[in-house]
Amino acid sequence: MERLSNQEFNEKLRERTKQFALKIIVLSDELPIKESARIINRQLLRSATSMAANFRAACRGRSKQEFYSKICIVVEETDETQFWLEMLQESKIVDCLKLKSFLDEISEILAITTSIKNKLRP
Repeated sequence: MERLSNQEFNEKLRERTKQFALKIIVLSDELPIKESARIINRQLLRSATSMAANFRAACRGRSKQEFYSKICIVVEETDETQFWLEMLQESKIVDCLKLKSFLDEISEILAITTSIKNKLRP
């Protein structure tokens, strides 16, 4: 198997985080209209889109320090996104089966970004 360059890897992960954020936007439009869902929905939308936007910004970083700083934010926002998805699941606002693919994907993204952060730790 051919190894990806850092640039190719970053491009794939940038697209993956963007596509995930887009899926969250679609999910948010399907959530029930009740106060608890509305509050979680806003937080979930904010964290998922911030995760994607900050990874994009990290890829445009002007230095390793700037990249590391943005990756730290990406890890935080990814973890927060996972938390809000878990809240939707555990509160039974959304069916567990519907959220499984979201939870699987966010777990993978969190593992990848955490690994990147740990490798770059000063």
